Amino acid sequence: MTHESLPEKQQKAQYEPYKGPAAGWGALKSVAAHWLDSKQPIKNIRALLKTNQHGGFDCPGCAWGDDPKGGRIQFCENGAKAVNWEATRRAVGRDFFATHSVSELLQRSDHWLEYQGRLIEPMRYDRATDRYRPIGWDDAFALIADHLHRLESPGQAEFYTSGRASNEAAFLYQLFVRAFGTNNFPDCSNMCHEASGVGLSQTIGTGKGTVTFDDFAEADAIFIFGQNPGTNHPRMLAPLSEAVRRGAHVVCFNPLKERGLQRFQDPQAIHDMLSNGAESTNTAYFRPALGGDMAAVRGMVKCLIQYDEQARMKYEAPVLDWAFIERHTQGLEDYIAQVKATPWSQIETQSGLTRVDIEVAADIYRKSSKVMLCWAMGITQHRHSVATVQELVNLQLLRGNIGRPGAGLCPVRGHSNVQGDRTMGIDEKAPSGLLDALEKVFGIAAPRGRGHNTVEAIDAMARGNAKVFIGLGGNFAQATPDSELTHQALTNCDLTVQISTKLNRSHLVKGKEALILPCLGRTDIDMQASGPQAVTVEDSFSMIHASYGQLPPGSNQMKSEPAIIAGIAKAVLGNRPIDWDAAIADYGVIRDYIARTIPGFENFNERLKQNGGFYLGNAARDRRWNTSSGKASFSANPLPDDLLHERIKASGQQPDVILQTLRSHDQYNTTIYGLNDRYRGVSGQRRVLFMNGDDIKRLGFAAGEWVDITSLWEDGRQRRVAGFKLLAYDVPAGQAAAYYPETNPLVPLESRGTGSNTPTSKFIAIKLAKSERQDRDRVLYAG
Repeated sequence: MTHESLPEKQQKAQYEPYKGPAAGWGALKSVAAHWLDSKQPIKNIRALLKTNQHGGFDCPGCAWGDDPKGGRIQFCENGAKAVNWEATRRAVGRDFFATHSVSELLQRSDHWLEYQGRLIEPMRYDRATDRYRPIGWDDAFALIADHLHRLESPGQAEFYTSGRASNEAAFLYQLFVRAFGTNNFPDCSNMCHEASGVGLSQTIGTGKGTVTFDDFAEADAIFIFGQNPGTNHPRMLAPLSEAVRRGAHVVCFNPLKERGLQRFQDPQAIHDMLSNGAESTNTAYFRPALGGDMAAVRGMVKCLIQYDEQARMKYEAPVLDWAFIERHTQGLEDYIAQVKATPWSQIETQSGLTRVDIEVAADIYRKSSKVMLCWAMGITQHRHSVATVQELVNLQLLRGNIGRPGAGLCPVRGHSNVQGDRTMGIDEKAPSGLLDALEKVFGIAAPRGRGHNTVEAIDAMARGNAKVFIGLGGNFAQATPDSELTHQALTNCDLTVQISTKLNRSHLVKGKEALILPCLGRTDIDMQASGPQAVTVEDSFSMIHASYGQLPPGSNQMKSEPAIIAGIAKAVLGNRPIDWDAAIADYGVIRDYIARTIPGFENFNERLKQNGGFYLGNAARDRRWNTSSGKASFSANPLPDDLLHERIKASGQQPDVILQTLRSHDQYNTTIYGLNDRYRGVSGQRRVLFMNGDDIKRLGFAAGEWVDITSLWEDGRQRRVAGFKLLAYDVPAGQAAAYYPETNPLVPLESRGTGSNTPTSKFIAIKLAKSERQDRDRVLYAG
């Protein structure tokens, strides 16, 4: 079958409310379709059975941890999609690029680009023909070295990392880049959970969550904020459903009523499959305003303080854990003063919830001895996201719900090793302890100046201050905010290098010179001089797992990420500060270096042999607070005076609604598996705008009309996306939702979280206008 015919299936855009449960039969049907579409179903079913198993490979999807008591099936629907999407027989090499120019490929959809298959040989862009042409590995490495050596300073290069890079790749990458002389490490966590790391580090002394998988079985209540596990972390639904069955409370705060948090059917549980998932996953569901979670939690705290004062007046058992507070915390007095100074009118207005709603949530929290708080990007992609994370910490500190079984803080990470990459040193503001260790072990002069995060890297490239961009995985052009500006920034570069498994838009939005370097994926056997190699990853629970690829690579021209990094490093630095070839011959050498450098990895190679991997540890879980005071800190942050940024108000217009970006069920981050969103009832279309029906009428539109969307921001630039179909949906008034990356152009680069620099993708002030074309409801193409 030719590339041109794939996947030009005609689909008519449809919407039909989904009434079934999440997962279950629908998930099995979807898995079967993607499995067959891989073009090598027999090999892939064997590979799927090795997913998240000892001696197998770690799922290339999300960072959710493995059930220590799990059986042979340790993958979910989206994990199966990720495996089959990566382990495809379709290939993209010289013949493909001889047929397709870059200009032509730029007109294709993101789904079509990745659908074409695995990249199988290194390619260099040829400006004269507007096509990529084959290049040898040594020549590619030499070209990169030439560009890096030509820079006026190492700070003119940006070294991006995707969260799917292994620990071994990330460690080598940061070692090479720091030996080269810069801390410019923009990475995907800057756009997602940076606020969690900042907020947690400042309060409890670690940027990671404090819970393990086993805590879900002991929690009396699990509160979920700004997260949609049914699509983003489907394996999380099993412990949530089990918690409800044993009598625990699951309390959800999410503006949209997501199907996975309402009704769930566990494909591995016969009872669930036969009963059609009749049991509700949640016990309470609250729908705050976008950006209103901090106010909602502040209201809960206000209730708890009142409950405690009333109990003590009656000589009853206190509601707050005063023994824990006095021994382990500081700053309570200032925080309580801030809470009492926050009026209920502000809490209700900003949260979008009534006082009665908040009192119900607070009462569930008070009556639960052991409480876990889980959150994701619905919390972290706001201007006041760091303060919101700290308010979640405040709530837990009041009742001593950190550092005991069944309780704690659980930021649920996205990419499978985004947490591990930070542990390995992918950090533009690296801690001095890491830099000291690098200097001691490797004899380098580690750069001490702060490097660039993602938005700063875009700004540097846009201004012409950065000349070389190297991307270790991911799809930088599409994952980032302010797409037009980001694309301009990339094209300003003298050289862009993409280390990738599949074709994506970042290969097409490129510098004056460009390289595509094809790498092995998680499913591929990584054969080096000493034999097949394992790489390692760290999940959301700080468990370290080994991952062994199971399938032969599609080409002998594909290299592993560690091997590509080592090849670049050797071309740039020679054999310093390590013997790069020796490190690639046996990844155990890399792990020995990690053991000597990174705390918690002592005896790394030996501990990795344990079934299920090993727990890295967490000081806050042990109630050891790595803060300057040696105690956990309450944060007396006021609620924002106004959720609207001053630059929005300076535009001189009032927003029609506030938009949040989100994933469809047929995507993972920027990878689009298909055009459907089963749980929201959408098929054959991605350019939809979910809006409250009353808002549609209020603004003078009708459901089904096509609109253009403009975001409000005062900087002289217009940010607009065209052709979105209005879909009347159960969205709170004043809010709207749409998929990314299609709506990333609307997010201003300067609209960032305070203290985190994370793009505010969950709070975009927008205006709507009737689209010039109303005939868009035509046959759509999966391509």
